[in-house]
Amino acid sequence: MRNIVKLTFGLLLFLSVLAVVSACRKSTLVYSVSNRPNITRFLQEHPDEFSELSKVLNLSGTASFLDAYGSYTLFAPNNTAIKAYLQTKGKTTVEEISGDEWKSFVRFHLLEDSIGTEQFTDGKLPQLTMFGQYLITGSESANGQTKIRVNRQANITASNISVGNGLIHTIDNTLTPASLTIAQILEANGNYVIFTEALKKSGLFETLNVLPANNPTLNKKFLTLIAETDDVLKDALIYDYDDLKRTYSNTGDPTLATDSLHLFLEYHILYEAKYLADIITSSAHHTLAPLEVLTAKLSGESVLINDDYFNGTHEVGIELPRNTGDISATNGVVHNAAKHFGIKLRSPYRVDFDVCTFPELLKNKAYYGVNSYEFTTEEAAELTEVRFSGAVENKKLIYRFGSGQGTSKTSYNVDVLIVPMATGGTSSRPEWVEFKTPLLIRGKYKIWIGYYTQAQSSSNGGTKTEVQALIGADGSDVRTPLSNARTLNFVTKRPGQPADVEEAIGWKTYMENTSGSQVSRLMGIADIPQTGRYWIRLKAIDGSQTTNNIDLIQFIPINDNQQYPKFKPDGTLIPKP
Repeated sequence: MRNIVKLTFGLLLFLSVLAVVSACRKSTLVYSVSNRPNITRFLQEHPDEFSELSKVLNLSGTASFLDAYGSYTLFAPNNTAIKAYLQTKGKTTVEEISGDEWKSFVRFHLLEDSIGTEQFTDGKLPQLTMFGQYLITGSESANGQTKIRVNRQANITASNISVGNGLIHTIDNTLTPASLTIAQILEANGNYVIFTEALKKSGLFETLNVLPANNPTLNKKFLTLIAETDDVLKDALIYDYDDLKRTYSNTGDPTLATDSLHLFLEYHILYEAKYLADIITSSAHHTLAPLEVLTAKLSGESVLINDDYFNGTHEVGIELPRNTGDISATNGVVHNAAKHFGIKLRSPYRVDFDVCTFPELLKNKAYYGVNSYEFTTEEAAELTEVRFSGAVENKKLIYRFGSGQGTSKTSYNVDVLIVPMATGGTSSRPEWVEFKTPLLIRGKYKIWIGYYTQAQSSSNGGTKTEVQALIGADGSDVRTPLSNARTLNFVTKRPGQPADVEEAIGWKTYMENTSGSQVSRLMGIADIPQTGRYWIRLKAIDGSQTTNNIDLIQFIPINDNQQYPKFKPDGTLIPKP
């Protein structure tokens, strides 16, 4: 980790931040003074490439507003592309096509924002076209060259052409909008006969057949369907709709919202249009099935759903094949699952979360489980599952490992994380740190923080950091205090009372070591509304010090035994006597 070249890292960090800021807001154009032509005039000034498109703008009535100030992105088909488009229509000149048809054509190639290629992802663009559908982009390699492909229909041949009212990307083919709804795509495909019939019998076919403009429900204007082919269902011994109904319907009426077949189908529908690149950017996605989520991850090049570790067991996920996914519809997108899957029915289960097991540390075999390591502020700022408040210089973290270290030798897996914190935050210490949890099953949990007490200094009354715990869903910035909340002071030892007495007032031992310094504090109760991954935040509310030794965060269902099992330093379970 330490072998990062500081100047290069700083430059990359600056550029990364700049790119993120750019991606999160509309481009700011300077309207007062510009010698650059606007879109319409630029096309007119380059007839060798765009004479046909210039005619299209005039015929569609869009030439005037694209010659005015604003902020647009035009994917501009060159002359060759327009002529090829005319051939598919059986026409020889642009004048043979109506102005209204050309207006729709232009609107599908136009976004009302300036979006450069640095904002492109392997997925949908951040804005709808003025036609009302998303465009998707991705890199494709052929003959040793990498090109940016748009909607799997055209290549960008010249990009980021800056004009007075936005950007132009030249493309070598025209773009064609989706013409079918999700429901119509499925119905037209003979591979989905069983799934389509189930959607119709449940009433959900109509949910997937509504155009965004006609859909009054804001969060259902665009949807994502993960469908199962007849072959996939047959592999699960489901040979027709009647088999599917017998397998899942618990009421005999799949139109009922509480029917298990209805819920099974809703579990295959996600809110919003989510292409594969969107699916892998979040660890969990809400489905139409109330309070049920699909988890997602990228494994190598494979997009997997519901690939989870639960109760110490790897539950193998379901692949969403790239070659048959990302099918655009007028009201969303369609993917297909490589295998049959249903709602995972689980009860709340205890999770013992070692805060040292975040991806960047686990991958560093020179340090994890071997040696202590102090992260640079830049390295700490780049962590994906540990986050801090404040500026980059606030983000400090030490991994302490080893049986020779006082704070880690009796801790879980013989390691702790040392996180400086200060109330309100300072120039060198964050106000809070938060950790991304493992998968938590919907339910109520008592949350315990295992730590090793240590005061940074004993002079002038000594130092301390007192914290409260908050929790929030992954993908949301909202963090909510726990109910029945308590606070934790990193210099406070256990009161030294019998176990039942201590538990009643929010203390316990959790390790083989029962000294007062190795202690677990009950922070409160979290009501997890949906299965998924969350962020648990520790926020300083009093004091400031660097020696805050965090070891293990436990999420224990409220009715389960809160004391056992305990642990030996090597992670071995100590069962209840």
